[in-house]
Amino acid sequence: MLRRLTPVLLTLVVVALGITALSARPDEGATRPGADFVVLVGAAGLRWDDVDPENTPTLWRMAEQGAIGSLSVRSAHRPTCPVDGWLTLGAGNFAAWPGARPGGGCPATGVTVERPDGIGANLPDQPSAVAHNQEQLSWGATPGALAESVRCSVAVGPGAAVAAARPFGRVDRYAPTLPEKPAELLGSCVLSIVDVGTVDDDDPEVRAAQARQADARLARVLAARPPRSLVLVAGVSDTDSPARLHVAIADGPGWEGGWLTSPSTARSGYLQLIDLAPTVLAVLDKPMPERAFLGRPAVTVDDRPDDLRAAIEAPADADREAAAQRRVAGWFFTLLAAAQLALAVAVLPLLRRARRLAGPHGPEPVSPRIVAVVELLLIAAALAVPAALLADAVPWWRGDHAGLWYASVTALLIVGGTAAVRFSPGHERTLGPLGAVAGLATLVVGVDVLTGSRLQLNGVVGYSALEGGRYAGLGTVGLGVFIAGALLCGGWLAQRFRKGWRPMVMVTVGGLAVVIVGSPYLGADSIGAIALTAGVSVAAAICSGGWLTVSRLAWATMAALAVTVGFALVDLGRPADERGSLGRFLAAVGDGTGGLTVHRSSSSNIQTLVNSPLTVLALAGAALVWLALLQPWGGLMRLFGIYPAIRAAMAGTGVAVGLGGLLGGSALDVAGAAAALVVPMAALAALRVLDHSTDRTVPDSGRGGGETGAVPPGGPDDSSRGGAAGGPAGDGAGGDGAGGDGAGGGRSAADGSAGDGADGDGAAGDGVAGDGAGDPGEAGEPAGPDGQDSSGTEAPDGPRPAGPDGPRAAGTEAPDGPRPAGPDGPRAAGTEAPDGPRAAGTGAPDGPRAAGTEAPDGPRPAGPDGPRAAGTEAPDGPRAAGTGAPDGPRAAGTARGAQVPAQPTPASSDIPAR
Repeated sequence: MLRRLTPVLLTLVVVALGITALSARPDEGATRPGADFVVLVGAAGLRWDDVDPENTPTLWRMAEQGAIGSLSVRSAHRPTCPVDGWLTLGAGNFAAWPGARPGGGCPATGVTVERPDGIGANLPDQPSAVAHNQEQLSWGATPGALAESVRCSVAVGPGAAVAAARPFGRVDRYAPTLPEKPAELLGSCVLSIVDVGTVDDDDPEVRAAQARQADARLARVLAARPPRSLVLVAGVSDTDSPARLHVAIADGPGWEGGWLTSPSTARSGYLQLIDLAPTVLAVLDKPMPERAFLGRPAVTVDDRPDDLRAAIEAPADADREAAAQRRVAGWFFTLLAAAQLALAVAVLPLLRRARRLAGPHGPEPVSPRIVAVVELLLIAAALAVPAALLADAVPWWRGDHAGLWYASVTALLIVGGTAAVRFSPGHERTLGPLGAVAGLATLVVGVDVLTGSRLQLNGVVGYSALEGGRYAGLGTVGLGVFIAGALLCGGWLAQRFRKGWRPMVMVTVGGLAVVIVGSPYLGADSIGAIALTAGVSVAAAICSGGWLTVSRLAWATMAALAVTVGFALVDLGRPADERGSLGRFLAAVGDGTGGLTVHRSSSSNIQTLVNSPLTVLALAGAALVWLALLQPWGGLMRLFGIYPAIRAAMAGTGVAVGLGGLLGGSALDVAGAAAALVVPMAALAALRVLDHSTDRTVPDSGRGGGETGAVPPGGPDDSSRGGAAGGPAGDGAGGDGAGGDGAGGGRSAADGSAGDGADGDGAAGDGVAGDGAGDPGEAGEPAGPDGQDSSGTEAPDGPRPAGPDGPRAAGTEAPDGPRPAGPDGPRAAGTEAPDGPRAAGTGAPDGPRAAGTEAPDGPRPAGPDGPRAAGTEAPDGPRAAGTGAPDGPRAAGTARGAQVPAQPTPASSDIPAR
């Protein structure tokens, strides 16, 4: 009963953790005071490195008194040209002015402003701009939504006219230039928008003059500002490629000091251009227009340094880092993809020759030094992304050769991480490097998230504030690495526990990962948390053995859906400006605009799939796994059979990263980041499994399910004759691959996937009837003292039969003394049998030969069924229990994977002659 309830209980645990992680919202301690008037001053291209106390004293004084931040000017066009920026400001949503942009730059765009009377103005092109944004762009922006939300607005300058025009083109009050005494004009409406010019020249002196001129106009505005007013200063756009971060200052009652932020960024000191329109309406206590604004009202937080120079240096430094990140990220991921492709090509011949075949005619084994070097390269490749993330702790972007500094720091961190893994305890075990690398990757990303995701913001493998997609929490690359690392850590830990405890271990580790990913305090990625919930459910369902059946897949799907529905209900109950991405999407579905969100996600998936270097990593990793590692000679199926928890972790990773990329609009980027970690470790573990595939081991005092084990002092040939003593005990552990007639008479496991515990449902591998000693399993994976082997099957307690030599204790050598040796009668232990026919499994018909040598071609006896061709399998029929034969009849009454009844060990004189 408890076993049947286990999937239900685990599903409930995962669902509870997921909903708990997603439902809580952080209290930002923010304030948003009101005002009677708002004056919004815009200067296209104005950046924080243009502000200093000598050249721009007014801006400097405003920054000292008010709240400041870095403004991301993303719009529906890249780059955001001045006319796009002004249009986005008035729409409160990502908008773009219609028309071609040759060369991708910002050509001069003349906006026609008609003045039919001396009060207001009219923009004849405004209706066409509204239609262009509504019908041809995926954001559904409504230019003029801000002006429509207030009774009266003032525009000064052509740029301000674009922002203040209503959807049909009317500007309530307009002045082409700022009057000498603008007090009357600024006080005539509750909202005034002023264009103080453009700062766009590349020459430092000319640019400084442009900034000085804009600062002088700002001084006249401040001198004439209405009482109890809020003045917002914004660098509303870029002026050319590439994009940059710009100035944002708020000065007014209740806006003294602090950083500007908004719920759309969830990051202190960062604001979006689309946040300015909602901020204006919130300050004026006006209702927000329905379905128009994507931005959220700005607020202030009080953690700004007291020294203004230090405070201004922070956004200026962030702008430099974001600009350098754009240049470096492209070549980093390109080099990473090329290096991993080259490493995959180098691994292929090693996989082919890693397995040491019996007999003198097998291929020459690869030099251990070459294998050791390739292993180190695989570890280094897997640690490349975590090292690149950690490199952003060093201010590499401040130097003259930013790319060279970044490459040097990253290379040093990769070398250090590789050395740490190489000399870590347990490195020589099969799963030692995999566990260490997964732990390091999870630790680096997890600690960064727990400390505010500072390394990911504007980081090379993080996310850029210039793109405007994310400003806090886990990015696309970080999500992929964290999912892969957390699930591999869970699988590595679960493998060290008994079979019954493995699902609980996997749920514990995976549940913590779900909390970190989904919590708005931490990862702030609800879609990633839902995807990870599905992955954890899959991993927990199969980590104790067996394959992903329909019922197990159903439980995993139900868990993900339960988390999704639970969080959706919680998120929809919040105010509109506090909802997460899922709540906003469901609200959009309810008001009829959900199709735009689906369209944007689909377009983003297609663009990312075509343009991202991580797509190459994902496809190359999938090709290596499918065409090489999962082949009979690749070793991964053998690894999965011996370590079902690792198989479960990798399967769960595939499910999670696939869902996360598809639902998040990042296509294969999440999968590519995960593949950069998982595929090298899978190749390394497969190499080690194949290298140990012919070892003979005996049980030692290691823990059940662990990786302990030792080769007997006499070497592999001193192991017990009944197949590989080091192979997992029980029929399920040996797999369903066809075994060889080994020298000891027992049928050893071939290279097929080992079975998973008592279920015994491992897939058949590539093994055929062996010509010599067979293929008994990997060294270092014996059954522990508690009767549980590494694949989750339990060895029978007490003595058991072990081939024709009679019953003896599990893992012990056959007793010395006479034993059957065919029709010639008993012979001394260890002596060779004379030529002639003998019982099935007692050796080759051509006479004695050393254990492990190949049998000559030709017919040979195969038990009661008669002779058969060399290399063919023995026909099915009754065999002794425990001989590890493929499916078919066994000893009387024994079932597949069942324990053999304990029997007393007879004295040597009781063993019948052969």
